[in-house]
Amino acid sequence: MNAYSISVIFSILISFIVTLSLGKIVIPFLNKLKYGQTILEIGPSWHKSKQGTPTMGGIMFIIGTVLATLICVPTYYYLSSVSGLKVIETPLMITKIFAGLGMAVACGFTGMIDDYVKIKQKQNAGLTPKQKLILQFGTVTVYFLVLHCVNSVTGGESLTKVHIPFLGTYDWGFFYWIVFSVVAVGIINAANLTDGVDGLSASIALFIGIFYMFLANFMGMFGMSIEAAALTGGCLGFLFWNFHPAKVFMGDTGSLFLGAMACALGIGTGLHVPMIILAFVYIAEMFSVILQVAHFKFTHGKRLFKMSPIHHHFEMCGWSEVKICTVFSLCTIFLGIISILLVVYNV
Repeated sequence: MNAYSISVIFSILISFIVTLSLGKIVIPFLNKLKYGQTILEIGPSWHKSKQGTPTMGGIMFIIGTVLATLICVPTYYYLSSVSGLKVIETPLMITKIFAGLGMAVACGFTGMIDDYVKIKQKQNAGLTPKQKLILQFGTVTVYFLVLHCVNSVTGGESLTKVHIPFLGTYDWGFFYWIVFSVVAVGIINAANLTDGVDGLSASIALFIGIFYMFLANFMGMFGMSIEAAALTGGCLGFLFWNFHPAKVFMGDTGSLFLGAMACALGIGTGLHVPMIILAFVYIAEMFSVILQVAHFKFTHGKRLFKMSPIHHHFEMCGWSEVKICTVFSLCTIFLGIISILLVVYNV
């Protein structure tokens, strides 16, 4: 096996084993601290049985993903160098890998603060929406600023070019930073909204990681592919504890991290449109809430869905949590295949 294959395999294994093992430590610790989830009365009645399930479990796969990336990406560069292989990784690409990971960890920390406030207040209202948006936009702005500074120093090509399938590549200039700051924060919060059914958000992120692993590899961005492998292993390890019936919830700690990782991998690879396609389930969940609220206001109390986000609508229609997880994951797989075809055939 070559250096890349070894690094990818170990990235998945390290992240998986660390996350899986941490469950035996973190879950009892969270139970001891009584860091349990508060279930709202407005939710599905059968969710009341989940009252008290420990939350903030996302710290498990955050640690797994970070450790695997910090170990396996440098290991790949080292093994490639001792093997006499020329690895073409620019300072900007290396920055994208680790700055993206830093952005995701910072978003996870924002989620951790939110979870802590919720637990202490024993309700589902943590940080205010305004507080979360300020922290998220601040984090994304710092991420973009770091990329811009490194690119300016190293003299790389424009970061603001966006390839739109079937239409071509355009340089969006200053508007790029505005548009994709909004897109990134939107996806980060959309991932948060998706975390309402056992295993759902982690399953979607698992397949997003898998597809980015292949997409980055195809584009020759092997370090980024190894980082995607770390995300994949972490989500797989977490699903052992989070799949129905969940023994732990990821909380905002985990969901905001996952949303940020999806953005870091999408922006890092320069695959902006595939990023939106792969995150479609997250985005659909977000828009189901927006449409529900708008419809409720304009029709004076009538609901468009039985409940939002939309996974709860399907629950109210009689779908089991496992079925929702399966169908939404299959949608992500289908959209991932479309993304691969768009990139491979360079349309």
